[in-house]
Amino acid sequence: MKKFAVVFILGAFFAACGGNSDTNSANTESTSPGASKTANGNPSYDPDRGEGKFKDVEISATLDAALAAGGEKIYGVKCSSCHKLTSEKLVGPGWLGVTDRHKGPWIMNFVTNTDAMLDKDPKAQAQLEICLVRMPNQNLADADARSLYEFMRKNDGVK
Repeated sequence: MKKFAVVFILGAFFAACGGNSDTNSANTESTSPGASKTANGNPSYDPDRGEGKFKDVEISATLDAALAAGGEKIYGVKCSSCHKLTSEKLVGPGWLGVTDRHKGPWIMNFVTNTDAMLDKDPKAQAQLEICLVRMPNQNLADADARSLYEFMRKNDGVK
């Protein structure tokens, strides 16, 4: 009877650990270059915008110093414990160049709708795999998200 139990447990272990080719192919589809306009099989998902209410963000060629100053305060209170202003990773990724890597709506949707973005957005999920820590929802107001984005632009050298 003991041999049967051992064989049964080993069989269950190997079955649970064995690779499922359907699952593996589904995972590679969402990260392949051809899937740029989809997330989790949703063809209407826009990876440049992300998941949230921000569709268009009016951005002038020059920096709005007042918004950037407000964003710097928000960064000091809510963001600086996990993010550096350089490219160096702390808990989360460094912010240097973030406005070159992501569009304004994507960034603002991520900081205001973090959980949905981490669940649906391939770029956010890839960053989570690197950092291994989910960004907590900071409960930012829309105006705060816009100020924070302007501070990110300032950090990236926009004048």
